[in-house]
Amino acid sequence: MPIRNIAVGHYHEATRPDALRAALAEFISTLIFVFAGEGSGMAFAKLTDGAANTPAGLIAAAIAHAFALFVAVSVGANISGGHVNPAVTFGAFIGGNITLLRGILYWIAQLLGSTVACLLLKFTTGGLETSAFALSSGVSVWNAFVLEIVMTFGLVYTVYATAVDPKKGNLGIIAPIAIGFIVGANILAGGAFDGASMNPAVSFGPALVSWTWTNHWVYWAGPLIGGGLAGLIYEFFFIGFGNHEQLPTADY
Repeated sequence: MPIRNIAVGHYHEATRPDALRAALAEFISTLIFVFAGEGSGMAFAKLTDGAANTPAGLIAAAIAHAFALFVAVSVGANISGGHVNPAVTFGAFIGGNITLLRGILYWIAQLLGSTVACLLLKFTTGGLETSAFALSSGVSVWNAFVLEIVMTFGLVYTVYATAVDPKKGNLGIIAPIAIGFIVGANILAGGAFDGASMNPAVSFGPALVSWTWTNHWVYWAGPLIGGGLAGLIYEFFFIGFGNHEQLPTADY
């Protein structure tokens, strides 16, 4: 469904069995991802008496998120496309690869998955705080805003190149690991500055459970703009040009 086919969708779509199964898959995949990613940070902080903001902690977070996202995308790919991220869903919508109504259904599932993961973490760790994303000292909201745009652009561009592009061929086999790798690499690059979210759902769950909303808008606006730009650019320049036949609906 190329960019010219951006669609709102029919309201009946929200009650179709395949859409509900896809939403459930997004809920479970996001829960798996956030539980492992957020939980790794909580575990590291407990083992080191709160020293999660160290080089070792950053490497641990990058590895845990890369591994967890690889799994979360893999287990959801055949059912929902394995978005696990409202920014990926938004990028898919901007590129004409998912309807608005199905995208909203995915968003709800992703936010619920993240929230339930954080509630489970709070319970299973004996009440430890699920720390919300925050800016480091010396980093302004605009620094973080642009950083989130750039990092999420790289993530969603990778999603398009390895999973959405109908010309991907055998490259699609490595899509989940490539997506996990770019997230891990971006955490190494940006984690010391703003936590490197790239995912509004990942930011939303900890913020809601800890009720910490300081600069929270950055972790929505940046990823959505970055994801939307990636979807628009990849669909327009690399899928749309020179490919006039009807494209198959992408997995994402």
